[in-house]
Amino acid sequence: MSTRSASGREIVLESGDYRARIVTVGAGLAGLSLAGHDLVIPHSVEEIPAGHLGKMLLPWPNRIADSTYEWNGARYEVDRTERSTGAALHGLMSWVEWDIVHADQDSATLGAFLAPRKGYPWALETWVTYALNADSGLSVSVHTKNIGTQAAPYGVSSHPYVTLNGAPNDSYELSIPATSILEVDEKLTPVGKRPVAEMGRDFTRPRILGDLTIDHAFTDLPEGEWTVTIRDPESGMSVALSSDAKWVQVYTAEVLDREGIAVEPMTCPPNAFNSHEDLIVLEPGHSHTLTFSIRGSLS
Repeated sequence: MSTRSASGREIVLESGDYRARIVTVGAGLAGLSLAGHDLVIPHSVEEIPAGHLGKMLLPWPNRIADSTYEWNGARYEVDRTERSTGAALHGLMSWVEWDIVHADQDSATLGAFLAPRKGYPWALETWVTYALNADSGLSVSVHTKNIGTQAAPYGVSSHPYVTLNGAPNDSYELSIPATSILEVDEKLTPVGKRPVAEMGRDFTRPRILGDLTIDHAFTDLPEGEWTVTIRDPESGMSVALSSDAKWVQVYTAEVLDREGIAVEPMTCPPNAFNSHEDLIVLEPGHSHTLTFSIRGSLS
């Protein structure tokens, strides 16, 4: 385990040909590889990662439009963290150092206390567990409990960028088993749900990404577990992210020179703190768990 750096401390996990690196700032996934081939875009513990690389996103994922929302008749304002849209982006825990609860050769748990504050006056405790398996890859669970006395609005996601060893994503064969997508305005605030074909982003059958830009929330996913897959048609290398979350944000990583694709399993859509669509009401003493997994194949 390293000394504290820009991204906190680093934990290295290994199982079979898999290797993962976890950093304590943002409880982030800083690297995942299979036999030396990167399955997510990596970053060093010594650097501040761009694009929320691998960070945990809670108590809301994506954006709160205009950084304001109403809950039980009260109006709240949180810090604006995206100047271009005026939105509050990706919650409150991405740049907080989490505590190491447990770490061994192939698993680690990090925990944090989300203290009440003016814009989010609810007390939560949250734990993230990363576990590597030589056969099935990386599994991740995010478990959050309301330890306060009032019901809290809540949503959660994670921000890994899957990659085919850093190759440009134009050549990727992409599969997204969702039939609907959110259309957004100039501030990236949802304005309505449409069929994926109408938006030119139908990946229910695998197809080459090419130069298409995606930064959208997809939904109407299969019941139970679904899988988003990227694949290199020439080598056969592939990376698959699976979850049973109701939403998945897919972003073609322009901020990272399109060397991968962000695949973010989300419990709710963007701006859910205002729309209340699929927003979790976390009652006092109650808990919620998000799970997802990432696995690779080299042929």
